Amino acid sequence: MADKIATRAAYGEFLVEEGARNPDLIVMDADLSGSTQTKKFAQAYPDRFFNAGIAEQNLMGMATGIALSGKTVCASTFAMFASGRAFEIIRNSIGYTGANVKVCATHAGITVGEDGASHQTFEDIALMRTIPGMTVVSPCDAASAKILLKQVVDMVGPAYVRLGRAAVPVFYDEDAKLELGKGYELRPGKDVTVIANGVMVPSAMEAAEELARDGIDVRVIDMHTIKPLDEEIIRKAAEETGKIVTAEEHSIIGGLGGAVAEFVSRECPVKMAMVGQKDVFGESGKPDELREKYGMTTGDIVDAVKSIL
Repeated sequence: MADKIATRAAYGEFLVEEGARNPDLIVMDADLSGSTQTKKFAQAYPDRFFNAGIAEQNLMGMATGIALSGKTVCASTFAMFASGRAFEIIRNSIGYTGANVKVCATHAGITVGEDGASHQTFEDIALMRTIPGMTVVSPCDAASAKILLKQVVDMVGPAYVRLGRAAVPVFYDEDAKLELGKGYELRPGKDVTVIANGVMVPSAMEAAEELARDGIDVRVIDMHTIKPLDEEIIRKAAEETGKIVTAEEHSIIGGLGGAVAEFVSRECPVKMAMVGQKDVFGESGKPDELREKYGMTTGDIVDAVKSIL
């Protein structure tokens, strides 16, 4: 792993690169372009950037109209405001019409840190994946963010991309073979499977290495796409390892853990444990300290694995 880069920073770089390739790309923001990094696109292509102001519902409505006129729109604000404040508009305007809007939301999860409980959304994946036809993506680093964002922009239809505030290790190579809707097996294993996404992917790999020293063989899967969910790779993991732990920077209610549990309970029941935000709000603090307090660390994954063995 190389230097640390925030996925929101990778998003800003991607927009400028994609803007040169795609003259039909429009970028919009809700007065947070410095934080979401859309300012880079605004500086490069000012005639294709629109600031809706602090009016998130209006942002999504405007994005829908522009998309239905034939453009591809990336609409950005903080994840709390995109998924929470603008949910109805995303559902009824973007989702219902199948508009080609990519809601690229930054500052998700506990690693928002000092911004505190009002800005730390743990509900966004749960909300977005309930919308019919919505693709939901949570990349773990800058390299995978760019790879998956390119595929999101190239596909036709609505998508929600979850991006972070904090700088995180670059885990993948820039030419990694990642594909929307397909989980990526990072490590083989026969005793238990850890399915992770976002900032929890490097932690899952660290946990697997730690558990290997205890003779526990852990398979690790990066489930960067929560919807559509890669049911084939989950079924294979369930049948071959018999136990699954999910790890995410999101509530254990309705997120990756919920999606995996919904599938295995129907098709291939196995023992499961979930690492993520419990049914509580966060608080202001340093990202690493908050992950420790709220149970989203390497050690928490290790403990979860041992609890179901």
